[in-house]
Amino acid sequence: MIIKKAELETVAVKKSQYPEDCMAEVAFAGRSNVGKSSLLNLLTGRKSLARVSGNPGKTRTINFYRVNDAFRIVDLPGYGYAKVSKSVTENWGDMMEEYFQNRNGLKKVVQLVDIRHAPSAQDVQMYEYLRHYGLDGLVVATKADKVSRNELAKCLKVIRQSLKLGPEDLVIPVSALKRSGHDKLLEEIEKILEE
Repeated sequence: MIIKKAELETVAVKKSQYPEDCMAEVAFAGRSNVGKSSLLNLLTGRKSLARVSGNPGKTRTINFYRVNDAFRIVDLPGYGYAKVSKSVTENWGDMMEEYFQNRNGLKKVVQLVDIRHAPSAQDVQMYEYLRHYGLDGLVVATKADKVSRNELAKCLKVIRQSLKLGPEDLVIPVSALKRSGHDKLLEEIEKILEE
């Protein structure tokens, strides 16, 4: 798949602000600071489509990007940042629940984890949540340039075990810095959209 066009369509915090549920959506979820914005910019070939922030926990909205006028990439707010207040954390859960439960066009949620660390308790909880909604099966291990070739297989094994992934579940190592792995991810997104 080649992404020729990508633009921010809507920023939402509640259902009434979502764009019309008329096209397929692939959402991206991950801890704050996992590299979600960098990945979305890499996938779309746009330097600043998704804002990369030095402050983790900055995205507190659901951002809908219209891609090739054919489907949407949905950037979900990052989770797990300690400095975010408890009320914001509770709001986040409600926001996710509403989106996952009521979005007919939602085909899959790509979960991002940092390849350098074992998935956190929140990563595991998020993946179980996705499994509950039947949106699991695709994990991206970000910052793949930060580990050596020898460490790569070991890190991927830890991710698979921590998230209790089955043999059919995919883990794709990606590096926004080295611009690698994103073509495999785009291939998978294309397959999801064709299903």
